[in-house]
Amino acid sequence: MPRKIESLFLDGPAGKLEALLEEPEDGAPREAALVCHPHPQHGGTMHNKVVYRIARGLRSTGCVVLRFNYRGVNLSGGSYGEGEGEMDDARVALDYLRSRYPDLPFTLAGFSFGSRIALRLACGGAGARRVIAVGFPTVYKDRSYLDGCSVPRAFVQSTHDEFGPVADLQAVVAGLPEPKRLVLVEAQDHFFAGALPELEAAIASL
Repeated sequence: MPRKIESLFLDGPAGKLEALLEEPEDGAPREAALVCHPHPQHGGTMHNKVVYRIARGLRSTGCVVLRFNYRGVNLSGGSYGEGEGEMDDARVALDYLRSRYPDLPFTLAGFSFGSRIALRLACGGAGARRVIAVGFPTVYKDRSYLDGCSVPRAFVQSTHDEFGPVADLQAVVAGLPEPKRLVLVEAQDHFFAGALPELEAAIASL
């Protein structure tokens, strides 16, 4: 049987949210995952190459994956919500995913700006099994949402990330409570240029 791929529109707080649901290639889903995309004001969409690779890596491990566009991106209604609106959008997407697959454990994941959204959601008590933060931007200094967070956190970072240099991220991760891990992928830049297959493999190995 071909795997299920659905284009959806969710009822978001600022209008319809464009979304894409994909079940794993082989067998029934064993876990659900929500993947959040990069900054909407800098070209971020759910079709970003890194987001696509995160989703594919998760699907290869048996996850059904929901990606979505924040308000104002592509066919999603509304306009940029200064980060708080995008948090609300992510909550709506997660609620949909959990209602669709109520018996499955779930993962929250995101790239760049999306990694902050995923971490805030997970550490705010969403009930996630784990959170995967890819390309975490250390240039944003407000990280209070990480304080005391006990959800298992995996940070996956390019070795040449200009928005989250390895030394800076190592310092951040060192100050966080367990459980946590940091996975470095040898790549050319923040967008994992030259190493997208390696990124996908790293996601699948978590």
